[in-house]
Amino acid sequence: MARFTLHSVIKIGLLGLAFSQSPAMAERVKDIASVAGVRSNQLIGYGLVVGLNRTGDKNRFTSQTLRNMLLQLGVTVPPGIDLKSKNIAAVSVQADLPAFAKPGQTIDVNVSSLGDATSLRGGSLLMTPLRGADGQIYAVAQGNLVVGGLSAQGLDGSKVTVNVPSAGRIPNGATVEREVPTGFAQGSHLILNLHTPDFTTANQVADIINRTYGGSVARALDAASVQVSAPHDPAQRVSFTSLIENLDVSPGEAPAKVIVNSRTGTVVISSHVRVQPAAVTHGNLSVTISEKPIVSQPPALSGGSTAIVPRSDVTVNEEANRMFVFNPGVSLDEIVQAVNRVGAAPSDLVAILEALRSAGALRAELIVI
Repeated sequence: MARFTLHSVIKIGLLGLAFSQSPAMAERVKDIASVAGVRSNQLIGYGLVVGLNRTGDKNRFTSQTLRNMLLQLGVTVPPGIDLKSKNIAAVSVQADLPAFAKPGQTIDVNVSSLGDATSLRGGSLLMTPLRGADGQIYAVAQGNLVVGGLSAQGLDGSKVTVNVPSAGRIPNGATVEREVPTGFAQGSHLILNLHTPDFTTANQVADIINRTYGGSVARALDAASVQVSAPHDPAQRVSFTSLIENLDVSPGEAPAKVIVNSRTGTVVISSHVRVQPAAVTHGNLSVTISEKPIVSQPPALSGGSTAIVPRSDVTVNEEANRMFVFNPGVSLDEIVQAVNRVGAAPSDLVAILEALRSAGALRAELIVI
């Protein structure tokens, strides 16, 4: 009989049960919420990486890009000449522009091959403008790539590749040219957006702000947003936000969930999972078919021929497992013990949980990933 050892698989759930018996741990507001409008912006650009050791592109659009770049630099390539340099590669350049980034500051960029280049190792990115969603240029990237992968190929065609050599990174490889305006200093309020929407957490955030500064400074708008009255002066608003984000608040506990990873067999059950009264029986039905062919040998001088006659043995075995009952308000530990008593496998547990949910006895959200 297979035994479902939940002790290692469900350790997170058991820890959650232990912590639920003690006061909830406080967290800073800055760890569970962010100020509306204060976010990073994605930038993208198209450029060329040069200086490769014959590991670049072999397509026409890269040659066309090189021709256009040379034309902008004052070099005219005759129409009949086909640029087939294997030392260049067309790449896309991505970067995240942080909030409040000022012109002259530098940010990291990621570079990825767009064509059939086998490796960007040893390459250098030429000056590439980075544009935002509005089409404006916010940064300019250039520099030597740091590539974590490598690729080697022998004369007989054998090849070894480690990691991904067709992508790289340039630390501090882009210079900010334009600041993205934010609404932080505008209006008379700040909006705190919770990372995980929860009515209890939003109410507690508003409550701790009001108890600290008095009056009705903050009010919860919904499960995700808390509105806070803020000073109009930008310097005072920065100081006020610093005080707000360092307040300690006890967030609301997460709802009851059961998460099943069908690929690895991992099951995590939160501490608030409860089961209503239900009777469950579990058994495994196994069918075994074995082939034992026999040889038919005709008598001598009979004129017959030797033949192989198939013979199959079919055996059906069913495990005689007893029915067990979930009492009202069964806790996580009791669920684990009940499942272990019947020797359920991870795949069997999913079927049991789905049956309980269909019967309306599982008081939790079942998520199968």
